[in-house]
Amino acid sequence: MSRVVRFNRIGGPEVLQIEAIDVPAPKAGEVQIRIKAIGLNRAEVMYRSGEYTYAPQFPAQLGYEGSGVIEAVGSGVQDFAVGDAVSVVPAFSFIEYGMYGEVVNAPVHAVVKNPAGLSFEEAAATWMMYATAWGALIEFGGLKQGEAVLVGAASSSVGLAAIQIANMVGATPIALTRSEKKRDALLKAGAKHVIAGGGAALTQQVLELTDGRGAQIAFDPVGGPEVAHQLRALARQGMFFQYGALDTRDLSVPVMDLLGRHLSVRGYELFEVTTDTARLERAKRFITEGLASGALKPAIDRTFAFEQIADAHRYMEAGEQVGKIVVTV
Repeated sequence: MSRVVRFNRIGGPEVLQIEAIDVPAPKAGEVQIRIKAIGLNRAEVMYRSGEYTYAPQFPAQLGYEGSGVIEAVGSGVQDFAVGDAVSVVPAFSFIEYGMYGEVVNAPVHAVVKNPAGLSFEEAAATWMMYATAWGALIEFGGLKQGEAVLVGAASSSVGLAAIQIANMVGATPIALTRSEKKRDALLKAGAKHVIAGGGAALTQQVLELTDGRGAQIAFDPVGGPEVAHQLRALARQGMFFQYGALDTRDLSVPVMDLLGRHLSVRGYELFEVTTDTARLERAKRFITEGLASGALKPAIDRTFAFEQIADAHRYMEAGEQVGKIVVTV
């Protein structure tokens, strides 16, 4: 028997329940993992609340990220063995798999060995944020040394990952945040500059910081009418990546800026990376090298015990964290 977190109706954190279930042996192409730590993600809050891209199937499971030790392997699995310390990359749907549990099965294509020296908590905080940021900034955006990138919601785990990746390639991360209270934490996290608030002042500050050139990339999970100010702050042939919908209103796109500077506005999601074998392998190499060199280091804001899973979701909904929320098992 394994304790797992499931829910049987859409709602707030209170719908999450810890249940004991029998976990089947891993099938072909799967491994079974005894989970030590779970990384929380905004997608899990949205799924639980009925606001995700697909509806829950009850009893519904949760969890894109987990880290632990392999207990069993299914047929056809060659690169992993019992006793390996591993992490899970988000490369599946909640309908198929969920990492909120003491013992879980995971598809082998979504499993990666933990680099030496990385704790289970750090490993559980790694793959969603770094793979998401890598895909937009490096794989699709081609961010280069000397270029500037605007990082929306910069205190989120993905925002902090984008800051570290930008620094790793010699680019200039400009952190965007709602208020001044996170400025010091973002500078400590590696942001070269921090802009608090939005509006036309954001555009002006970016242009001043980049000597009038503008930023090459804007990487934003918020959206809504404020996007216009980021677009006006982009360089010629700049790219805007929308990877979330914290503001579900339509984007405001200034058409003359779009045309006059040949800007690109693009929807982006992690699964463009994790469902493509070649891209996923490139992401794994880049991130593993960054972790090994110390250029990438997961930032953990707070940890909760497994029994506090509802409290962990409440804390995420409050939006006050700087970094990853992790649940220990």
